[in-house]
Amino acid sequence: MNFLEERIIKDGIVKEGNILKVDSFLNHQMDIGLFNEMGAEFARRFDGLPINKILTIEASGIGIACIVAEHFGNVPVVFAKKSQSVNLDGEMYMADVASFTHKNTNHVIVSKKFLDSSDHVLLIDDFLANGCALQGLISICDEAGATVEGIGIAVEKGFQPGGEKIRSMGYRLESLAIVESMDAKTGNIIFREQ
Repeated sequence: MNFLEERIIKDGIVKEGNILKVDSFLNHQMDIGLFNEMGAEFARRFDGLPINKILTIEASGIGIACIVAEHFGNVPVVFAKKSQSVNLDGEMYMADVASFTHKNTNHVIVSKKFLDSSDHVLLIDDFLANGCALQGLISICDEAGATVEGIGIAVEKGFQPGGEKIRSMGYRLESLAIVESMDAKTGNIIFREQ
């Protein structure tokens, strides 16, 4: 069992509806020491690739992406915004992304001035369930002409179709913890061996 799986067993809570609550250390309150371990592990797994930009999606992926970026020589982090704001100007890349957790669809946007064909991108996110967020980020990279060098996920729900879908598209997907099954009644979590 790796460091993230151990932390999920210790502090994660399984809820009805295939929800794994990890807000005490991952996506509400953030354990920066844990994020640093995650960043080092992603740097090890994607070593040697010409990554010059990290791309994530608002909001839970931002903290992880920032720490990961330090391990790649402080490359810039760009995050897809889930809403238009007055300070966004110029041309935008856009994609529609359905959220498993929030049960809605977001229109995500990235300014064209922050992503282009010279970029070699590592996509980072906290969770992978159905793969909709990643497909949205991939489509934005495709539109920009950027190269997706790899995808790093903290927690993948292996019993949902996202991981298989993204891997079948030919992308290198590395998840630090893959949940094979979980039971809300017992709180039991089983991880896939990697």
